[in-house]
Amino acid sequence: MDFINKKVLVIGAGISGFAAAKIAKKFGADVTLSDSKAEVDLKYNFGELRELDIKLQFGKQTDSLLDGVDLIIVSPAVPIRIPLLQSAIKRNIKIISEVELAYDLAQSPICAVTGTNGKTTTVTLLGLLLETAYNKVGVGGNIGIPLSEVALEVGAGGCIAAEISSYQMEATNNFHPHVSAILNVTPDHIKRHGSMEVYQQMKERIFAEESDEDFLILNYDDERTRNIKERAHCKVYYFSRKCELDEGAFLSGDELVIKVNGSVHNLCTVGELGIKGGHNVENALAASMVAFCAGAEADKMRQVLMTFTGVEHRIEFVREINGVKYYNDSKATNTDSAIKALETFDGHIILIAGGDDKGTDLTEFMELVKSRVDELILVGDAAARFKQAALDNGFDSNKIHEAGYSMDKAVEIAKSIANAPQVVLLSPACASFDMYDGFEARGRDFKQIVNKL
Repeated sequence: MDFINKKVLVIGAGISGFAAAKIAKKFGADVTLSDSKAEVDLKYNFGELRELDIKLQFGKQTDSLLDGVDLIIVSPAVPIRIPLLQSAIKRNIKIISEVELAYDLAQSPICAVTGTNGKTTTVTLLGLLLETAYNKVGVGGNIGIPLSEVALEVGAGGCIAAEISSYQMEATNNFHPHVSAILNVTPDHIKRHGSMEVYQQMKERIFAEESDEDFLILNYDDERTRNIKERAHCKVYYFSRKCELDEGAFLSGDELVIKVNGSVHNLCTVGELGIKGGHNVENALAASMVAFCAGAEADKMRQVLMTFTGVEHRIEFVREINGVKYYNDSKATNTDSAIKALETFDGHIILIAGGDDKGTDLTEFMELVKSRVDELILVGDAAARFKQAALDNGFDSNKIHEAGYSMDKAVEIAKSIANAPQVVLLSPACASFDMYDGFEARGRDFKQIVNKL
């Protein structure tokens, strides 16, 4: 991509916007970074951008921002439907996402993973698996590291593991990974995309540009992903925790295996796998199949699978107090993810849930809460709706506790009622923005409070 003497407008002052602005400036563009919020409301230091002579525009975004612009790079948090971008479309100004910028810059193949749940664990593990085959491996994207920076850092001769969200796909048209994977598709981000159908369409853009030389990995156990094969123009493999497949990655008895062209490659047993829980078996199968298609060898992946123990904020053990174990699952920002956490334990759970309500159906979640949760502690905006849903599903009203907007109070309640062999689990089934800047801040606050007990 030629940036020399081009006028580039970057919309959205998040980490992706920062990276895109710096890269476009580095390659010779006249860059403006715009955000609809006032500078004082943004928790970033803009000093580095000012030193690079990147123009900054905060507050109301008028069409005058588009005058003379050759290219717009959009941060994931910015919906394509905002008036400024709709005006840009009418003016035929090219709009790309930071992910598409990364693809244009990349000199090494990209292995891209999307899905409603499991992305971060799968991509983190994938990066380690790829290191068994490549000297240079980068991990970035929705995982918190701008993919464009990773693409430049890796350069040629390596491989890139990318976590991709539906938000990142909205302004993406030419993104072309060599290997892609869709882990699952369950209701999420409906407020952003408008419907479940559009949400799935955004997920499916990840493989839209792939050809017969590329690979797509799909979850055979998920009905919404199984049927995607019909729309793919590349080689498709499935992974499955529940079925033995003719080809793909699956469980053969207690063994994780890959079967391709009639050859079976043993990885490790479920018991040997470093990450625990049925959902993590799926994540490991998916990551292994992606890495295998990218050139990694099964026997070299085995040690990684046995030693990788997971990522922060995903069923993360914090500490044990008087025989009660505390777990941080702040990354469970939707009900499907929280369900997977509840299924990891054999009941006797003190559950802390609630937060910024996504408005999704709670029936299946609350049915599992009734069968596995001893006491339910609710926080944040979602507390009232969650309480009513729990009562509607027969949960005992005497076992529901409300902590308002205080994680300190939630943990205090949990400590006062928990006894071994119970576990205390923060698995909110909600976003965090009613109380925190993100699920990471929520999880770290929970851990800090628990570690002070």
